[in-house]
Amino acid sequence: MKKNAILIGLGLLVVLFFTGNAAHFYRLNFVDKLSSFIYDYRLQLTMPRTVDDRIVILDIDEKSLKEEGRWPWSRDRLAVLMDKLFDKYGVAVVGFDVVFAEKDESSGLKVLQGIGQNQLKNDAQFQAVLAHIQPQLEYDKLFADRIGKRNVVLGYYLTNQRVASISGALPDPVFPAGAFKGRPIGFTAWNGYGANLPELQKAAAGAGHFNPVVDADGVVRRVPMLAEYNGAYYESLSLAVVRTLLGHPKLLPGFAGGKDSGYAGLEWLALGASGGALKIPVDSEVATFVPYRGGQGSFRYITVADVLHDRVDLAGLKDKIVLVGTTALGLLDMRATPVAEAYPGVEVHANMIAGILDQNLKERPAYMLGAEVVWLLSVGVVLSFLLPRLGAAKAILASAFVFAATAGLSLAAWHYADILMPVANSLTMIALLFALNMSYGYFVESRTKRQITGLFGQYVPGELVEEMAEHPESVSMEGKSREMTVLFSDVRGFTGISEGLDPKELTLLMNEFLTPLSRVIYKHRGTIDKYMGDCIMAFWGAPLPDENHARNAMLAGIEMQAVLKVLQPRFKERGWPEIRAGVGINTGRVSVGNMGSEVRVAYTVMGDEVNLASRLEGITKQYGVDIIVGENTRNTVTDFVYRELDHVRVKGKDKPIAIYEPVGPAGEVGKALNDEIKLFHEVRRLYRKQDWDQAELQLMNLQRMSPGTALYEIYAGRVAYFRKNPPAAGWDGVFVFQAK
Repeated sequence: MKKNAILIGLGLLVVLFFTGNAAHFYRLNFVDKLSSFIYDYRLQLTMPRTVDDRIVILDIDEKSLKEEGRWPWSRDRLAVLMDKLFDKYGVAVVGFDVVFAEKDESSGLKVLQGIGQNQLKNDAQFQAVLAHIQPQLEYDKLFADRIGKRNVVLGYYLTNQRVASISGALPDPVFPAGAFKGRPIGFTAWNGYGANLPELQKAAAGAGHFNPVVDADGVVRRVPMLAEYNGAYYESLSLAVVRTLLGHPKLLPGFAGGKDSGYAGLEWLALGASGGALKIPVDSEVATFVPYRGGQGSFRYITVADVLHDRVDLAGLKDKIVLVGTTALGLLDMRATPVAEAYPGVEVHANMIAGILDQNLKERPAYMLGAEVVWLLSVGVVLSFLLPRLGAAKAILASAFVFAATAGLSLAAWHYADILMPVANSLTMIALLFALNMSYGYFVESRTKRQITGLFGQYVPGELVEEMAEHPESVSMEGKSREMTVLFSDVRGFTGISEGLDPKELTLLMNEFLTPLSRVIYKHRGTIDKYMGDCIMAFWGAPLPDENHARNAMLAGIEMQAVLKVLQPRFKERGWPEIRAGVGINTGRVSVGNMGSEVRVAYTVMGDEVNLASRLEGITKQYGVDIIVGENTRNTVTDFVYRELDHVRVKGKDKPIAIYEPVGPAGEVGKALNDEIKLFHEVRRLYRKQDWDQAELQLMNLQRMSPGTALYEIYAGRVAYFRKNPPAAGWDGVFVFQAK
């Protein structure tokens, strides 16, 4: 119980430790890393790895840079690109994963205007030509005109710097300042931005930021759908492209239970005045997980130069969503993602757009924090109380089952409900609880086992040591009073045997019969108290309790006699004398524990019932039987056939007792032997009744049935004696032994 209490306490501390992390009281870096690993593995395992032909990426690649020159290109070329995309190819929407933050003065208009204001100030012809060609040289205006009234979405970036940096013009926010006042929503807030030229922004159908959420390991797994700047809220590039494609539906926040519910968490964004058909789940940071379809190339890439030079089939762009971005290494738009260490940023937006349209976005709503805490507490508390009570095999099975159930539930939620159930805390906690219990068993229980082995290894078999190690609380060296069964076995005539052998031969003989007899005692869960020369003393019922101590002792005694018979031919071959041993067994309440002196102690049993067992062994030779058991043993093991040998009063005991010879298990003793036992019991009745003539007659019948049986000869001698010397009045038939 002490062991369980310690393990349960340690287990509950582990549970609280991981629950605190799940509740965000603190952050465990290794759990965050594991969570990211699990997410990435699960994503890679379930990605469709197909190409989405609805979205095309116009790639500012190395080929385009070679043909069109270094980036940025002049805006008149981009104006041509817009005309081709919308007028010739009929695209649905164009999104730019680039920023047009600076004016384009590559046309030379500024130089010409300077000449017109100075050297050719009074040249009417020059002024007329300049006025005529100026519209063609205002590249920014040309580009603005081409994107005006077309589905063109510009991109911009937000910054967080010690000194705020602002350039360009932001689009109108999708939610004004104060829209989420009073709701503790974890918006990503920024203090600066790099946006497009005001005239371009004004002309564009929309604009969105292309800032991803970069996790601690540098990997992009999420994109914030809304970002906060100066109290107002701005949409992402992917969301802006989808809204532009759908005709700019209204964006509505989704709260569990409704806008006016007491639950403050923002769980989704909906497109449309009435909630719309499209919902975008967001987490506590108003970010959405990118539904990567596969590695780079999950969308069709077309080189921008091929569009500018009419090298693309019309069908390849008709009604497509076009994203203009770059894979050129020199333009530094590569991201680390779960699917590749270097992944084009523009394809991140493409995956996001496809996920919104397909509505296959994974969600991790704010309530999952509470759900994870409840799961951790439920599973952790159950395992904390359960594992200490289980053995190693069952603990492995229980831990593996809970581990698999947690992982399976997470996978089912991912696959069937598109819910991202965090399991890193749970899986780590389960593994740690299992390791804690196994480590305790290895380091602490192994020490306990070594101690128990040191204390009891010389007394009991190895399997009992194992049981004691598993339940050390049931083992004590302190003296206790307990009902047990004691066995004594002694070789008959050992003095004469020892005198006929030299010391070496005697030692070999002792080992030859004591070893197999000891193994029999161990086999039947007995404890060997001591060897006293040729005598073995053993007991059952300690140090581990044994409900069947009397039966096990009797089975051991019977098998010991059988083993001795098997040994006789081997002894004869070696020239050794025949070995016969008597066995006395008695059951009763005795004292057991460490007993002795300050100089020497031993784990042993003491008491009258122990002395009686020794006396019973000593009188086996008087009755010519191998085993004698006491009355208590006979009454405890009732499914044996016994021969009642006598009522005796042994030396040192005033109270007479019945003594018995166990013949065999009931049902295994043949009819002839049963009849013989019944006839002997009749002789015993006649003997106590002092009907000497009838007793003698029945004894003669028994001697004919089993000639040479010493027991019958003993009683025949007694009958003859009492016929001549009648016992005194009040004789109770008890035979009194004067010697031990």
